[in-house]
Amino acid sequence: MDERRRHRILMVSDFFYPNFGGVENHIYYLSQCLLKLGHKVVVMTHAYGKRSGVRYMTGGLKVYYVPWRPFIMQNTLPTFYLTLPIIRNIIVRERITVVHGHQAFSTLCHEALMHARTMGYKVVFTDHSLYGFADVGSIHMNKVLQFTLADVDQAICVSHTSKENTVLRSGILPEKVFVIPNAVDTAMFTPAPNRLSCDEIVIVVISRLVYRKGADLLVEVIPEVCRLFSNVRFIVGGDGPKRVRLEEMREKYSLQDRVDMLGAVPHAQVRSVLISGHIFLNSSLTEAFCIAILEAASCGLLTVSTRVGGVPEVLPDDMIVLAEPAPGDMVWAIRKAIFMLPSIDPHVMHLRMKSLYSWHDVAKRTEIVYDRALQSSEKNLLQRLPRYLKCGAWAGKLFCLVMIVNFLLVRLLELWQPVKSIEEVPDMPLVQHQEEEIEHDYDEAQKKS
Repeated sequence: MDERRRHRILMVSDFFYPNFGGVENHIYYLSQCLLKLGHKVVVMTHAYGKRSGVRYMTGGLKVYYVPWRPFIMQNTLPTFYLTLPIIRNIIVRERITVVHGHQAFSTLCHEALMHARTMGYKVVFTDHSLYGFADVGSIHMNKVLQFTLADVDQAICVSHTSKENTVLRSGILPEKVFVIPNAVDTAMFTPAPNRLSCDEIVIVVISRLVYRKGADLLVEVIPEVCRLFSNVRFIVGGDGPKRVRLEEMREKYSLQDRVDMLGAVPHAQVRSVLISGHIFLNSSLTEAFCIAILEAASCGLLTVSTRVGGVPEVLPDDMIVLAEPAPGDMVWAIRKAIFMLPSIDPHVMHLRMKSLYSWHDVAKRTEIVYDRALQSSEKNLLQRLPRYLKCGAWAGKLFCLVMIVNFLLVRLLELWQPVKSIEEVPDMPLVQHQEEEIEHDYDEAQKKS
């Protein structure tokens, strides 16, 4: 037990519970599995409404909801240095060895990684999304990512497409980037006990109704499918600015009895929506790795999806029908899926998903990344600055200035509040059944390896 508890990990992101999404689920499930493997895991995020301070979740997962309010899209306001005191305090109090940041859009993630590197800690970054190269927002985000990844020890991407995208955007060395896919909780997402009749075919859509998720594509696809197949009905779960367009489409074509708009669906109720359908429809225009597809497949639904990003890597060809992000091709793919339905066995599909995707496997692979990060060589500020100079003629000099100021602030904080004066938090002891569960999981992993 003591030999295996070698990592003390701080997960940092602006996106965490009670917010729901792919990044939030990834951090939660990965943390739970790392805890079962005997590591210490602490999560740091910003406050959500009245949820502020320290909270404990299932399995003894400790979460710091720091008193920063979201500025835009659940992101905190970029401050560069104002988060340094509290991040330093958490790292020292919890005796952290690895800081693991999630999502390129997260301001808190970038600042935590910057401060941790200045303090001499090992850092790992996971990129969960794909971004472009041409629009103004992507150009600025790519430059920020270039700054952050210039000095990380290791990086993780959720698909090979995502790895290629991240390497091109940030300039990080490909050998520093690992590909570890997402997974699904197959114990939570199970098929319906009885197979649904195909007399009426139900197509389920659960997604944020925004442009990036292809909501405009749905506006054109749904009426055409309803025209071609009189026995098809749609269930649309999710909310967003594009919901108005879908409501207008439903009114225009008088599809109120064939298109159910559920609004936002809590994650605990996603399975109950999925098992009421036969086909899961994903119309995303960009996707690094779609966890929603895994959840649907685990519930026994045949998937129809746009052929974008890392989606072709997610499922075997006989479990998904891919189409170009165009209305005509999407309608053709749905038509093909409808004819494939009689050959689909939801329970067989669930068992296949159980063998293909496991959070325990993801945790074991992430553990290897932490091992590699701890083995990387230590470098002082002067040795690290040339890495930032490579980020651009002007940007490189600016990044160096940012890091020098950060270094000076860390030294001032050390004078004002020495590390020795910060009280360390005692580890929460595991109860007997947790220890037995960890031992069992470890033995099973050793047998498989």
